[in-house]
Amino acid sequence: MKCDKKTMLLYAVTDRMWTGKQTLYQQVEAALKGGATCVQLREKELDDEAFLKEAIEIKELCHKYNVPLFINDNVDVAIKCKADGIHVGQEDMAAGAVRSLVGEDMMIGVSVHTVEQALEAVKNGADCLGVGAMFTTSTKRVSGSLPMQTLLDICHAVDIPVVAIGGLNKSNIAKLSKTGVDGVALVSAIFSADDIENECRELYRISENMVNA
Repeated sequence: MKCDKKTMLLYAVTDRMWTGKQTLYQQVEAALKGGATCVQLREKELDDEAFLKEAIEIKELCHKYNVPLFINDNVDVAIKCKADGIHVGQEDMAAGAVRSLVGEDMMIGVSVHTVEQALEAVKNGADCLGVGAMFTTSTKRVSGSLPMQTLLDICHAVDIPVVAIGGLNKSNIAKLSKTGVDGVALVSAIFSADDIENECRELYRISENMVNA
């Protein structure tokens, strides 16, 4: 399965830090209603049994909206829930090892920070790349932000879809124009919103304008 660039346009990455009045399921559905084109289920605290149960439910929800589900880091959960994709970071299992476990049908996303890492990921079978952090972010501990030139260089060096991540929101997405990036991956910009559905509609419009600029 190859990754469609359109899938990257508005990539919602979950974080239960903002669940309160709504469950994570309700928040994800609101994002899907608002136009999220991809969902990555990220759970750092749940045990595998709870993660798998949630992943099965979220996958069914995503498929109802014809949107692919990626699982963050946990290859076992991704395989068991038959996710559309698995996303791994530089500190996680290498893309080649992941491919040997998940087979040819599951998409593999890899977080990269340099052109060298991007080319290595592609060589090892990555289907899409996450590049960042582009701006200061509160959801992940990172030292500084990635130069815009690095994003541009990565986009020009590979022929698979690239999504930018890290500190992105309505006020700065347009700064990615003309880099060649295919979309934005958002955490707090989506899930901390009071009205996730309408927020996603606005973010979708801004992201589309950025990609087509």
